[in-house]
Amino acid sequence: MRALRDGGLAGLVTLVLTLPIVGLRTVAAPEGLHVVPQIRSVVTIVLLAAAARFGIGLWASRPRASRPPGKGNAAIGRWVGGLGLLAAIVLPFVGSGYVTDLGINILIYVMLGWGLNIVVGLAGLLDLGYVAFYGVGAYTFGLLSSDFGWSFWEALPLCGLFAAGFGVTLGFPVLRLRGDYLAIVTLGFGEIIREVLLNWGVVTNGPNGINGIPKPSFFGLPFSRYAPDGGTTFADFFHLTFNPSQRQIYLYFVILAMALMTNFFTLRIRRLPIGRAWEALREDEIACRALGINATNVKLSAFGIGAMFGGFAGAFFAARMGFISPESFNFGESALILAIVVLGGLGSQLGIVLAAIGLVSFSEIARSLADLGGGLGGLIPANFGDYRMLLFGAAMVAIMVTRPRGLLSQRHPSVLLGSVAP
Repeated sequence: MRALRDGGLAGLVTLVLTLPIVGLRTVAAPEGLHVVPQIRSVVTIVLLAAAARFGIGLWASRPRASRPPGKGNAAIGRWVGGLGLLAAIVLPFVGSGYVTDLGINILIYVMLGWGLNIVVGLAGLLDLGYVAFYGVGAYTFGLLSSDFGWSFWEALPLCGLFAAGFGVTLGFPVLRLRGDYLAIVTLGFGEIIREVLLNWGVVTNGPNGINGIPKPSFFGLPFSRYAPDGGTTFADFFHLTFNPSQRQIYLYFVILAMALMTNFFTLRIRRLPIGRAWEALREDEIACRALGINATNVKLSAFGIGAMFGGFAGAFFAARMGFISPESFNFGESALILAIVVLGGLGSQLGIVLAAIGLVSFSEIARSLADLGGGLGGLIPANFGDYRMLLFGAAMVAIMVTRPRGLLSQRHPSVLLGSVAP
């Protein structure tokens, strides 16, 4: 009964909000503007909101049997991770070029999510400016390649080092801040970096960005039809017929290897003393200080290491796109990366993968449906693109209501007292 009441109330609130925004549409005509009512759209949105709230109420009121956590969760996670890795390896050989490109995009966000998870999930430090380190890594490679002729593999360590330096620089002013205040400062730091990239035209070329960034090569073998200066291409060296998809598949495996190294590093370091210090800091900073843990070094290490992986991902992004500009590193990117970490579950590596796949794929599917607006016999509305972000937000709200700790939350310590780390 309560679920039905909440559903009706949600429908009423949705009606009040959507009637003036969605229910009235202006149409240009020779004699002026006409207001056309959109009753059908309003009714559809109201019914969806009421049904969703009713379903959430039923879900929340269901009887829950208390049961101890299963001992096989870790084994299940390893099986799922192994099958996912196998699918990721096979994907570029069985999927189309569009699917491979989508996989590259997902892996970039997986790597960014794993990097931010060190700061937010393990150390418990809310960071809203993570995209700044992403941009620092991208611009470091862009400048090193355009001004000094460095290749991707030569510049990659410096990209991570520069981003880690900026992460430590951010960590110093926020040592005494927590919660909302920390989030506001990190948000400001991200905007400062974007404004510097936008206005320091002498170095960053301002809003025009940097173009002509080289792609990664395979031990010096370029993925092109003809090698520069009479050299040898990848296809010539391995006696293959040149195909543009070879470069795309190579880029896919490069970012897959970088993401796997990030995952391996995170899983190992969280069992070391510094990783356990991050988790202790997340649970209770006062207790950490009482036990003699240097909270300053712990925070700075979390910011620095998390930023380093953001810099690596930024370098790959610059190499993949061949062009970067400040508009690629706005607050929306930080919000998306943070949403991936929160939706996946703080501290959960596998959950971040699932969240990245869901959010990035949902955005692409919604964009494709928007392009088909008015198609499929009128099944898809012509103005579907106007509601794409609305559906995206509604899906995120539904996930957080049904799974408040994320898809696969992992808040328990990596090493328990009396246990032996593997």
